[in-house]
Amino acid sequence: MDLKDLQNFIRFVVKSGAQEVSLEKDDFKITVKTGPEGVVYAQAPMAVAPAYNPSSMPAAADQSAEADDNSRYVTVTAPMIGTFYRKPSPDKPVFVNVGDVLTVGQTVCVIEAMKLFNEIECEVSGTVVKILADDMKPVEYGQPLFLVDPA
Repeated sequence: MDLKDLQNFIRFVVKSGAQEVSLEKDDFKITVKTGPEGVVYAQAPMAVAPAYNPSSMPAAADQSAEADDNSRYVTVTAPMIGTFYRKPSPDKPVFVNVGDVLTVGQTVCVIEAMKLFNEIECEVSGTVVKILADDMKPVEYGQPLFLVDPA
């Protein structure tokens, strides 16, 4: 699904007056919810990529040791380009901290893209080992956000 199709889908949901609509295509799924005052929330599952494997690239001795240590973790990556937020709103607590135990489907962050706040869900159970993205900073598609020690 390209960006234009996504924009048209969101416009359709807003104009229809529906409170929640889900769309699933091949390996893509999005849920769009409308809230008070026409605010639109989109939710897409978090992409999960295998952890960085240091054997695929040469590295300095100290970096290699750290990467070897991280190879048992799952890297949770950004499913889209946007602004990364650790909190649902400025006056609320963060979704997850280092040491928190995650369950599949748990919201771990929000990524704002084109004025839409996308709740990002984790697709792996485990313990948060490291938070790799900075709060309120831009992230790229596929950028590592969290390291999770799978349960």
